[in-house]
Amino acid sequence: MRCSVLPLVVALLLLLPPVAMETQENDFKDGCQGAALQDGEHDCTWSCIIFTLQWPGGFCASLFNETLCRIPDGVTGWTIHGLWPQHAQRCCSCWPMFHSDVQELEDELAEYWPSLLTTRSRFQFWKQEWSKHGACAACVEGFNSPQKYFQISLKLRQSFEIQRILEDAGITPSCERRYKVAEVQSVLTPHVGDQYEIQCVVDHRDRQVWFQVKIQMSRDLTLGCSHPDAGSGTGSEPSPGHPCPPEVPFFYFPINHQQPERPCD
Repeated sequence: MRCSVLPLVVALLLLLPPVAMETQENDFKDGCQGAALQDGEHDCTWSCIIFTLQWPGGFCASLFNETLCRIPDGVTGWTIHGLWPQHAQRCCSCWPMFHSDVQELEDELAEYWPSLLTTRSRFQFWKQEWSKHGACAACVEGFNSPQKYFQISLKLRQSFEIQRILEDAGITPSCERRYKVAEVQSVLTPHVGDQYEIQCVVDHRDRQVWFQVKIQMSRDLTLGCSHPDAGSGTGSEPSPGHPCPPEVPFFYFPINHQQPERPCD
């Protein structure tokens, strides 16, 4: 399957007003971009990008330290873990991110890209994702600012309505029912293409628990990537998870705001 969500994303971005920046921040960023281009530090070496969604009920189940996890009250569905270009060898490390970069997106980011760790604020999470991944994607015009990078990520989250797709197929969070990889793949593949990974973690009772979906895309946001290195994982975020074993049914735990790390105990 080779369909693209890029036209929808670009069209929506064109309707958005520009974010107001402090003059000092603009000067710093312009200087940084110019220096990077002049020195060749920001050559675009990546062809594939991974859009990763995580399920809070599963993510928290992976943490054996019960004090680490939190699920904000407004979070009730799949959240963004990151948008990660692969094999980006040179990134604009001199380009910092300021709060003003995402100020107009903050409410939406708080709902769809929250920090689920008590040790990391949501802005710290966003800033980390920009410095590690966004600044690497920024050699592509559509990603070449923190505002654009996070806008595109939010639009992708809206385009991939995984929770609704699953619910329509009768796949819903449960403490009792388990699902098989093939069952979930039959539902997701028509919507996310055939280059994606369903990831699980093992909880404190040694149960396989679904917590993440990693969707492979091309630089133009076409589903799938035909680059020879696609799927090798280099350049993506280290994950506590693993591909869900095809032969072992897994749990899709509900979100429990009061007891996020053990939602079914």
